[in-house]
Amino acid sequence: MGKFDFRLKGVSVAMVTPFNEDESINEDQLRNLVNFLIDKGVNGLVPVGTTGEFVNMTFEERLRVIEVVIDEAKGRVPVIAGTGESGTKMVIDATNAATDLGADAVLIVTPYYLKPKAKGLYDHYYYICKNTDIPIIMYNIPVCTGIELPWTVVEDLVDIENIVGIKDSSGDYKYFSALLEKVSDKISVLIGWDENVLGALAGGAAGCILGSANVIPRFWLEIYDHVKNNRLKEAQETQKKVQKIARMLINSGALGAKECLNIMGVPVGITRRPIILGDSLSYELRDEFRVELEKLGLIEKKEVKFEIGEKELTSRFYAVGVTPEKITDFKLKVGESLVGNRAELAHIDLLIGDKNGPVGEAYAKALTHPAKGREGLQVILEPNMQVKPPTVMIPTVKISSLRHASLTYGPAQAAIAKAVVQCVEDGILPKEMAEEIVLIVNVFVHPSASARKRVFINNYKATRNAIRKAMEGLPTIEDNIRNAENARHPLRNDP
Repeated sequence: MGKFDFRLKGVSVAMVTPFNEDESINEDQLRNLVNFLIDKGVNGLVPVGTTGEFVNMTFEERLRVIEVVIDEAKGRVPVIAGTGESGTKMVIDATNAATDLGADAVLIVTPYYLKPKAKGLYDHYYYICKNTDIPIIMYNIPVCTGIELPWTVVEDLVDIENIVGIKDSSGDYKYFSALLEKVSDKISVLIGWDENVLGALAGGAAGCILGSANVIPRFWLEIYDHVKNNRLKEAQETQKKVQKIARMLINSGALGAKECLNIMGVPVGITRRPIILGDSLSYELRDEFRVELEKLGLIEKKEVKFEIGEKELTSRFYAVGVTPEKITDFKLKVGESLVGNRAELAHIDLLIGDKNGPVGEAYAKALTHPAKGREGLQVILEPNMQVKPPTVMIPTVKISSLRHASLTYGPAQAAIAKAVVQCVEDGILPKEMAEEIVLIVNVFVHPSASARKRVFINNYKATRNAIRKAMEGLPTIEDNIRNAENARHPLRNDP
């Protein structure tokens, strides 16, 4: 044991930083987040890291966030302050300032932008340790910094008494295994790549520092406890349960975590530009987060009354505080969604309405008077089994080849069928009115598409999202105004 006996273990949170609409720090929301996470049982708080958007904050802002988190935590859990910078002297200044504020330890990311090599990396941490007096956790995240901290350098650095841990967010399990082999007996080796948590803990990691722990701390704590008590099967089941949302959160960074927390009723505001909704996180992926949060029991289904003609029905479907209590006038509802990118992009436009109204008339016309190259097809689950409510799909672009036709009327059609059935099962579409309403689905399949499985998955998600939006009356006028600046055509910048 060296000068410091601090050893981080368990589940720590790479905290988001709440911002107001003008991008100023919202200290009340930050304090609320601290208490929310501690109440969930997390083992440590890590403010001003990657998920905390530290690179888009001033030196003074970072120190203020650290100060607020320390003040609100009141010693209930350790606070590990992010003090990474691109230059060694800057890190020393930030680390000493965090020490003065009362941080229990600091997390220092490798220098970025100018990208030193192995000798420079060793020199960086060596001089930081020489000029500071606090436990230091090194941080390897090459996807953001552009450089990897070689495990050979880590092996040399662990002999310095300030160094008490390393967080690895490389996603490279071979690299992580080398850390476990070489240095886990001397320092805490911590996983920072959410999809690899189970494998890392089972391999001997001391714990994890995760951005997704803002959203799903309970599940990570369950996995940690299962592994610690040799319940591998239970740990596997929990990891599988959260693997999808973990992957989505990794891909969307701070914005994804913030959107989830906002949906869950834990307000944390926006991200700072240039990280914006509709770009770093698509509107469709935000819808997908809503579905996953409900599956995990983190948000509740909202009871909604449908009123169609003389009938009033009660149903439950995906809604988070924005759905009207009663849906009336079933003559016409419109929904749209876009999922994926490039050739496998799926764009769904659909209409839902009474079979005796304008949608019903258009439905019949689509089947009896098809446009050449855009022939409508009655959606089926299997031969001679029509989907209920009756649904017709129509290609948005003219069918250009046999392969294009195969993809459109094959996996895309099957995806639409599955989505409609799933929406009925989930109560998004009222089961009792399955014989009285019809759907018209305009489906876009790119002429260059080739991955049949991806065409199926993207069209399934897009159809499900479009149906839900239609039934919930989304987006609202307010949503459109708020999102207008971020809107762009998905293929605009493609060659």
